[in-house]
Amino acid sequence: MKLENTQIQMRKGILEFCILQIISRGEVYASDMLEELTSAKIMVVEGTLYPLLTRLRKAGLVDYKWVESNSGPPRKYYTITSAGSEFLASLKTTWQELVNSTSQIISNNNSK
Repeated sequence: MKLENTQIQMRKGILEFCILQIISRGEVYASDMLEELTSAKIMVVEGTLYPLLTRLRKAGLVDYKWVESNSGPPRKYYTITSAGSEFLASLKTTWQELVNSTSQIISNNNSK
């Protein structure tokens, strides 16, 4: 078993949560999301982001609008919907439960 494969799967598992969190801050352009995710070492490939954004939009969790750009073609800016905000709140609860559970398991393992 390769460590890198497991690490990639762990990052993919929290990608949707991270994207919704970024979008929840306000209108955001996809390349800005990609930059933040890459900087945080969550994701490094653009081909993963756009299909996920499409799935989130089809699920009614995010929406987008086109904004004209002075430096090229119009840009798509994403926003979170009210359903997306509720979904994100549930994900935050789940995340905190996972962090607590994992920390407990790690602590128990180190004490033996």
